[in-house]
Amino acid sequence: MYLLAGAFAAISIPLWVAQYAGMIAPGSAYAGSLWHAHEMIFGFALAVIVGFLFTAGRNWSGQPTPTGLALAAVAALWLVARVLAFTPWRGLAGAFDVAFALAAAAGLAVPLWRARNARNYFFVALLVAIAVLNAGFHLALAGLIDVDLPRLLVIALDVVLFICVVMAGRVVPMFTNNGAPGAGARRIAWIEQLSLGSVLGLAAADVVGASPLVVAIVAGVAALAHAARLALWHPWRTRGRPILWILHAAYAWVPVHLALRATAALGLTAAGIATHALAVGVIGGLTLGMMTRTSRGHSGRPLAVGAPEVAAYLLVMAAALVRVLVPLVLPEFTVAGIVVAASLWSAAFLTFTVTYWPILSRPALKG
Repeated sequence: MYLLAGAFAAISIPLWVAQYAGMIAPGSAYAGSLWHAHEMIFGFALAVIVGFLFTAGRNWSGQPTPTGLALAAVAALWLVARVLAFTPWRGLAGAFDVAFALAAAAGLAVPLWRARNARNYFFVALLVAIAVLNAGFHLALAGLIDVDLPRLLVIALDVVLFICVVMAGRVVPMFTNNGAPGAGARRIAWIEQLSLGSVLGLAAADVVGASPLVVAIVAGVAALAHAARLALWHPWRTRGRPILWILHAAYAWVPVHLALRATAALGLTAAGIATHALAVGVIGGLTLGMMTRTSRGHSGRPLAVGAPEVAAYLLVMAAALVRVLVPLVLPEFTVAGIVVAASLWSAAFLTFTVTYWPILSRPALKG
């Protein structure tokens, strides 16, 4: 799943920019920006999430998650859905897409159930929620239900954000203390509760269509909570350790995204800027950081990275800065900024895919 996600991230964004610039026609299944938005959430981000959960689920439960033919079948569902997005067979694309999310939920649910690992059942519920949102997207696209597609995509991003902050809260302080002795990363219960609860509150506000003022207040509180959460992890003590600082740098985009959501709700900034702070900064950065760290750890390699990984980290963080700052500060250069950011993003994930193909396509090292 990591390799598929990396390759897809590297290829799909240049395709989208070519569509955006009018160089090629949009994909047949989705019109305009819907393909880009849908595929980044339900294609790229979900693939990384599933790869992580299938790997972590084994540790949590002591039970096997899908492997061999079962894993190949799950991956095939994802791959067929991506290909069908470029065909007129919209219904089939949706069917395979939803089937992938449900298959992933089942693949995680079985080992957790066998181990009675109730603490992590909510991840299964989140995968099912993503499947439901994806089904809603395709049904609305077909005109079978009346749903505001942009709002549905915002809710889907809220779910992905919640998964990101939960997973980061579990592993980033631990990775930091293990990889940077004396870092002293810590958690305070009420800040943890406020951080996670405020993101759930924002998702609830988006679901019910709360007033802009309510959204701004909830998002503002969430931004402060996550800034405090990050400060407790002592990110400045990870300098010199790229495999750690990328996780902190990516997480720093969480309060930025939430603050921009607050200003967007008040009409002070464009909503798309907040969206891309999340999509490029948080999701792009965390996925690269987690994919490299977990790939090395679970393949028996040292938990240290070299020049290719550092280049990928810098490229994706630069992509986030360009994609957010240019429309915010120099709106007249937005199109150029999008092209530059897309190029940086694509280079980051191409670097990851090429570098980690030999690692992820072979058995783990022994001893």
